[in-house]
This record gives sequence, C-alpha cells and structure tokens, in this order.
Amino acid sequence: MTRLLFSAGEASGDMHAADLIAALKARVGELEMYGMGGPLMQQAGVELLFNPTSMSTVGFVEALKSVQVMRRVLGRLGDAMDRRPPDAVVCIDFSGFNMKLAELARRKGLPVVYYLPPSAWAWGRGRAEKLARLGVTVCAALPVEVEAYREAGAEVVFVGHPLVDRVKPSAPAEDVRRELGVGPDRPLIALLPGSREQELKQLLPPMLEAAAVIFRERPDARFALPVAHTLSAQTVKRFLPQDAPPLAVLEGRTYDVMHAADAAMISMGTATLEAALLGLPHVACYRVSGATYALARRLIKISHFALPNIIAGREIVPELVQADVTGEKLARAVLPMLEPQRREELRARLSRVREALGDGDAAGKAADIILAKARARAPQEQ
Repeated sequence: MTRLLFSAGEASGDMHAADLIAALKARVGELEMYGMGGPLMQQAGVELLFNPTSMSTVGFVEALKSVQVMRRVLGRLGDAMDRRPPDAVVCIDFSGFNMKLAELARRKGLPVVYYLPPSAWAWGRGRAEKLARLGVTVCAALPVEVEAYREAGAEVVFVGHPLVDRVKPSAPAEDVRRELGVGPDRPLIALLPGSREQELKQLLPPMLEAAAVIFRERPDARFALPVAHTLSAQTVKRFLPQDAPPLAVLEGRTYDVMHAADAAMISMGTATLEAALLGLPHVACYRVSGATYALARRLIKISHFALPNIIAGREIVPELVQADVTGEKLARAVLPMLEPQRREELRARLSRVREALGDGDAAGKAADIILAKARARAPQEQ
C-alpha cells in the first residue's frame, strides 16, 4: 500500500489537501497517510500527528513560526519518517514551515512534491532556488509560478489552480437576486472585507462609506455582504452603523452573491481570484499597519498586489492600498462598473485571467505526479 506524509498548516491548505486525497484515492483506492493538517484531511483518512488548523490564529499556527516550536514539530515528523518511511512527502502551501520540512525529507532521501508552492514570483528567487537545489517537484497553480521556478532550475509542472473546480455558485444569478429582492434593472454590489476580524476592522468601515456614496448617487443600488466561513453574521453586524444603506448579510452564500453581483469591493487575497473566476468586476483593496506595509514593499518584488493583475501582468482591476482605501475612492472605482459597457469590458479581461488558471482538475494532475514519484521510490525499498 502506498504510504504518504502530508503537511498543511491552514484551513485553505486543509481544504485543498482533502481534494487532493480524494483524487489520489480515485486512482489507487487505499492509502496509508499521516502528517499534519486539519479536520478535512482527518475525515479523508489522514492520521494527524498535529492539527494546527484547530488552534487560534495567535495560537499554534503563529507558534509554528517560532524556531523552538518549529524544531519540535519537525523533530516529531522526522521521527515518524524514520519509523514509517513514506513513499513521498506532500507539502501544501504553508511555506514558512513546509520549506523546512521539505529540506528534512530530502536529507532522508524521500521524494517531495510541493502542491501550491511558495510565491517565488512575489518574494524573489530565493525559495525557488532552494527547492530546485533540494530536488523538490513543484506543482504550480499559476503560470507566473511556472516561469519563476523554471528560471530557478526546479522541476515544475503546471497543474492549474484548484479553485477552478471549487468556485461554483449553487443557484442561478436570477434566483439569488430574486431572493435578495433585487430586480434585474437594479445594480447589486457585493462587499467582501476579508475572512478575519482584523480585516473587518480595517476594511468594512471604508466599504460602508463607499456604499453610502454609491447609494446617494444610485439610490436604486442594493448591497450584499457574504460572510466568510471563518466569521459569523453576528460578528459582521457589530460593525454596521444604524444608517447603513440597504445591505443583506448572508452566511454560506459567498459564490452565489458574487455570481449575482454586478460589481464588488474585495479584500486582496484569494477572494479576488474567486471574483475573476466568476467574472465579477471589482476593486481590490487592502490596509495594514504602516510598519507591515513598509516591510512588505521592501521584500515583495512585484508591481501589483491583486492576483488577477499579477496573472495578467498589468492592472485590469483597480487596486487601492493603505491611505487610498477611503469610501470616496472605493466608490469612484465601483461606480463606472455599474455602466453596462464598462462592466462587460472588465468581464472580458477577467475571462482571460480565468483561462490562464488551467482547464480544471488540478488535484487530479497533482495526484498523478505524486503517485509517479511514490512508485519510483517503492522498488528501491524492496
């Protein structure tokens, strides 16, 4: 039986790992699996030695970034590799920890496949060059990753982005709009301020100010805020003023709302990629502490922050960061998107981003690579 070690450290990695495991099982049936991950991986059959996703953001996940805790966890996983040598080690995202795990596994002569690798295109060539030196096989989700890793000399395969298979609304746009009481002739604007409470504090107030500006100029406009699964509607409603414009707050309906909306204000991150996949015109925004932003600008090697713009190699959706994230500027970015011609232009640009993300089945393609590496090692053990 094929034995695999998996390592994922955050909720998104847990989700993508579970999809990957399903694809692996579809190919080989039973697997022996152990490692680090979350509840979805456990449900898929992984024996969890550690579950960082069950801890708070300021708990185990953050602690893993400390040298002492990282060494302890790496030591435990290293001992497990010695006792039960896996046919391959599979790293999913979580680069701060998984880069070190990959190095440890390669020192033990184990093949390593990195699914959703470090963003070498953003942070420079250092991580890509290290994975190349280690002989790690990289399963790239974005075309820009392929280029960065290939230039560094790594073995890299473009599998596409796993969100291509996941981002699907559960209901037609017309049904969602009818449910929200928004007719086809009224503009619907989605607000997606992020998945953490700190992002809500930073971004929801200017988004609400923008909604008020838009509502003054377009009193026919309606607004919807799909709550991230990491938050609750109750948490979001604490931030809403008494005089907020017409705003529906919904749980568990993110893709439905994005599919039905005409435009959106979105916190930079995965949600901008989800918007691109759904063809939703949007303005991407982010605001962090001044010190964090200054450090990021020194370290990050890219001219754009929003993923659709990074993939396109140019600005196709407006970006607002730091002091530019104001209600007035957000409103001025969104209002033109409510005009049909401008909206269709943006949708056409976003469709090209969608094409760049692959034709789907990223997990299946990665599974084939993992099994090939595992089978190549298996005869050596006999």
